[in-house]
Amino acid sequence: MNPHVTVIGCDGRPPGPDAAAALAAARTVIGAPRHRHLVPEGADFIELRHLTAALDTIATRPGTVAVLASGDPGFFGIVRALRARGITPAVIPAVSSVSLAFARIGLDWDDALVLSAHGRDVRKPLAAALAHPKAAILTEPGAARDLGHELLKAGKTVYVAERLGTPHEKVTLLSQAPLADPNVLISLDEQPPGEPRWLAGHQGAPDGWALPEDAFAHRDSMITKAEVRALVLARLGPAPGRTIWDVGAGSGSVAVECARFGARVIAIESDPVQCARIRENAERHHVRPHIVQGHAPEALKDLPPPDAVFAGGGDHAVLETAIQQAAPARVVVTLATIQRVGETTGLLTHLGYQAEGVQLQASRLAALPNTQPLRGVPGGSPPRGQHRLAAQNPVFVLWGQR
Repeated sequence: MNPHVTVIGCDGRPPGPDAAAALAAARTVIGAPRHRHLVPEGADFIELRHLTAALDTIATRPGTVAVLASGDPGFFGIVRALRARGITPAVIPAVSSVSLAFARIGLDWDDALVLSAHGRDVRKPLAAALAHPKAAILTEPGAARDLGHELLKAGKTVYVAERLGTPHEKVTLLSQAPLADPNVLISLDEQPPGEPRWLAGHQGAPDGWALPEDAFAHRDSMITKAEVRALVLARLGPAPGRTIWDVGAGSGSVAVECARFGARVIAIESDPVQCARIRENAERHHVRPHIVQGHAPEALKDLPPPDAVFAGGGDHAVLETAIQQAAPARVVVTLATIQRVGETTGLLTHLGYQAEGVQLQASRLAALPNTQPLRGVPGGSPPRGQHRLAAQNPVFVLWGQR
């Protein structure tokens, strides 16, 4: 611990005894302009405008330094950045802005994702919030409106909590009115309270995946088989913050399974009957993939860029256009015919991917009927519990990684 650096959280209430003592002892106080009123007489005040410059000042400033930060500075705050510089500060936290925001709207939040879009690429936190029924997003100045309207377009209820803990605090549903910084967005699906939890936030991998085919509505067994789906999921790597396109989604088994891992999934399918099946399967498994009804490549226009693309067969030209437009880090393709393997591998290589693949052919245990006579046993039948191996159709799984 560096005894000369103390980080003090601010939530609008007067400093407590420990914070007041640390401020009184500080020769230098660093914080945002809104924290200036907390600086004691005789201390130097340095505005925290750029994090790197502030860290340089903290590391080199003689004497005791107090750093004022909003809410809990150990939660998406400056404590991590200080420790990365080799400074272990004393920390006096306040109530986090996320905790205050949920309290103001009377919601529990142990089932919420807490995401930061402050100083980061907003695509990952936006993707995670779109895929999860309850999320809080910490924003940076000027970013909340665009993020909020993307969530509104997806059917979310969006609250904005502005200037929490100050006399100008306001918590409202997002509208066209100007927004004050700092603020926190709360994104919600309308749903009843869930069961009590033991783990906060996202629950990790679902309870079982590569689900059996009868876990999905499908047409005449036209569905990616469970054994194939297991490898497809492993190669796609679905997770919170990742966006995945399922091009030619069919009944949506891959799309739904990816969504169960917390990924934002966009299922593109031209058949309206199949689109209805995707909705049915999504509701059955309590996920919300975004379904785009239309023919690729036209249906791919204006979609958010994905981290990975899955195509269950499909036209060569469509696959090429999808990859060129999306430029994902990963591509996974399943094929039923050997003729398509060479051209698809060549396409992936031509587009800059390291192409790999396998042929999968599973043989499932199947019970023998009890009426079949046994050889050498007149009138006999096999004892109960006998099984055979029922071969499934072979499938080629190809994948490419940049």
